[in-house]
Amino acid sequence: MRTNRDRKRIKKQVRRRKLRHLRERLAATSNAAERRRLIEKIRRVSPAAPVPEV
Repeated sequence: MRTNRDRKRIKKQVRRRKLRHLRERLAATSNAAERRRLIEKIRRVSPAAPVPEV
């Protein structure tokens, strides 16, 4: 059985992993439309996270 603390920790880990993956994809693409779409996703996942501008 998971405690609330465990749930919060796991949720944070998943969010970080997702952000890392999205940033890697953002660095790999040069298509402007794709970059915009990825930046929107990053902002949805973590609004306070620093994101390079388009």
